Amino acid sequence: MGETSRNGRVVGVCLSHHRQAPKKNIGNGMLREDWGLEGDAHAGTERQISLLASEDIEEACKKRRIHAPPGSFAENITTRHIDLRKVRVGERIRLGEATVQVVILGKDPSEPHTYAYCGISLLPEKGVFARVIRGGSVKVGDIVEAEI
Repeated sequence: MGETSRNGRVVGVCLSHHRQAPKKNIGNGMLREDWGLEGDAHAGTERQISLLASEDIEEACKKRRIHAPPGSFAENITTRHIDLRKVRVGERIRLGEATVQVVILGKDPSEPHTYAYCGISLLPEKGVFARVIRGGSVKVGDIVEAEI
């Protein structure tokens, strides 16, 4: 099956041990049910996992003439070839062996967002936040599939 707007690939599995810091692409990790990415500072919160499309990162970087590797915008999972704008709250997304459920799209503009990369914050507008409903491993190259 070819990649469509409803499925794609993982291009980054990123974590940071501290909030308000860029995340580092570690290439693989464990998503723990009802917790998040093991070792990440945001695990255990309402927004256990954050997803961001590499296409949105590339667009922002092109406008600013900068380079940003996966994790630069504080996302846990960087995706490619899946249109995250089409997912809705309540939908499930398969990430490798794990499954997450979308809980929030973006962030309320009035809510403070304390992290920006080169002055750009993408998660408030383009981010997808989810909770882990089935744990498992996720790694670069794994399938990302929105389940209908």
